[in-house]
Amino acid sequence: MIAVLMGGYSAERDISLLSGMAVYDALVENNIDCFAFDLTADNIESLWDKKFDKAFIVLHGRGGEDGYIQSQLEGKGIPYTGSDSSASALCMNKAITKEVWQQHLLPLSPSIVVSKENPPENIDIPLPWAVKPILEGSSIGISKVVNASELDDALKLAWQYGDALIENWIEGSEYTVAVLNGKTLPSVKIVTDNLFYDYDSKYFSDNTQYLCPSDLTEEEESYLQTIAMEAFHATGASGWGRVDFIIGEDKTPYLLEINTVPGMTSHSLVPMAAKATGMSFEQLVQSILNG
Repeated sequence: MIAVLMGGYSAERDISLLSGMAVYDALVENNIDCFAFDLTADNIESLWDKKFDKAFIVLHGRGGEDGYIQSQLEGKGIPYTGSDSSASALCMNKAITKEVWQQHLLPLSPSIVVSKENPPENIDIPLPWAVKPILEGSSIGISKVVNASELDDALKLAWQYGDALIENWIEGSEYTVAVLNGKTLPSVKIVTDNLFYDYDSKYFSDNTQYLCPSDLTEEEESYLQTIAMEAFHATGASGWGRVDFIIGEDKTPYLLEINTVPGMTSHSLVPMAAKATGMSFEQLVQSILNG
């Protein structure tokens, strides 16, 4: 019996429910015994009352992607999909992830961490800036700061979710590379009408375009996939995930972040990349489950 864990109590709850039901339906289609479980802040004890052999984690954000549910399952000796608790906690924190990647000499834009308790005094990073919470996904709480006078408002937004990251805004195109059981899938290029690939672009806009295969040359594709795999392994991530990039106007790829529980909705990128290899959504779900 498989427990499909979805929902949660992060800012990404609604997307997790969509992802979770898509996974649940695929498992049913594959004739796998399963049940959907909407995790909330106070019902985890009722999960342990159910009999299941493995958990398929489709919880995005805090409580599901930060190592919490993974550590709870580890404590019960129940296997689950995706990265373990320590790798999940690391990858959820954009600042720590960037520190690890920097130690591995991977390509990054310069950044600093700022908190309400220690607001920034001098920022030695060229404008424009990207200001983002270090512990949220789905582009929640992100602002582009073109003039320093815009920083206060951007930090107020980001600080609603905890400490913030200020990094150099790289002008370029957004790409993502999915990793599945030790292999990379074809890169996806994201083209949006919005300022950047924000929450609306990701989940609701019909104007966002996805190119898969992308427009990269064979050499550029190979290089991006190599960096993605190095970034994935450097954090200790395992099973499946997604590594996001900006390729600058000078053709240099810069790592943005890693997702250890990527979206699995109709607009999601991992299913799109899998489809480009001839893999159906049901086959992808089975592969993640078996990974």
